[in-house]
Amino acid sequence: MSKLGFEIVTAERVVYSDEVDVVVAPGIEGQLAILPNHAPLMTMLQPGELMVRKEGEEDSIFVSGGFLEVQGNKVTVLADTAERAEEIDTARAEEARLRAEQGIAMPSLEADHARAQAAMLRSLMRLKVAQKSRKRRPRG
Repeated sequence: MSKLGFEIVTAERVVYSDEVDVVVAPGIEGQLAILPNHAPLMTMLQPGELMVRKEGEEDSIFVSGGFLEVQGNKVTVLADTAERAEEIDTARAEEARLRAEQGIAMPSLEADHARAQAAMLRSLMRLKVAQKSRKRRPRG
């Protein structure tokens, strides 16, 4: 079976680079599943979980947005920020969620309210990715 070359890059680092079987990404209009020999594509990403499957194993990665490009059997994600599930600091994500909740409850400006809602979405997605990964890989 053919594979996909897959890479997630942020301004700071390469977060993931490997040959994989399938990529499922949070596209701006919904989830996208990319398999080998996919048609060329470029789309925006929304904050959420990007799942990579390789040889039956799944890895979850949080992306806060960015772009996904498919060319041939190569998938490239240029992400604003990205974290593998095991890298997510759940305490910090929970603190961000609480701050966002407070910002939503007491907005001083409409722009602050929109910023707080975006921060809430990012923190909830980070927590979801971290919790899902921990359920899949119980500690020994």
